[in-house]
Amino acid sequence: MAIRRYEPLGLINELTRELSRLSEGGDDASSLATSDWTPAVDIREEPNRYVIEADLPGVRPEDIDIHMEGGLLTISGSRQSEVNESAEGYKRVERVAGSFYRRFSLPDTADAERISARSDHGVLQVVIPKQEKTRPRRIQVEG
Repeated sequence: MAIRRYEPLGLINELTRELSRLSEGGDDASSLATSDWTPAVDIREEPNRYVIEADLPGVRPEDIDIHMEGGLLTISGSRQSEVNESAEGYKRVERVAGSFYRRFSLPDTADAERISARSDHGVLQVVIPKQEKTRPRRIQVEG
């Protein structure tokens, strides 16, 4: 019996990726990046920071790459398969292996210099502090 990789949402995920690519303009260099799977994320805003939590079970911290450039935060990496496709005894393989890629547009209030990240029990947490609010000041017009 051959092992068959079961991906119940595979076509839906592919359609979602294509629609996202088209909505981003399609010619963006980042749209050339391909991924085998897309990690689920939660994003929350707190009074002094933004927090992104991504589910990355089985991904080692050294296999995660995080970049911040031009207001875009990119999280990418890969997860290696622990299953040999020809291994005996497997009836179904649902856990996807390979590369992943997520990109987030950050607001102007994000402090790119102080972004930090940590991985704990398969959950990546990226903390993006907010910049100190600048106080409005009155500028005297000389005449």
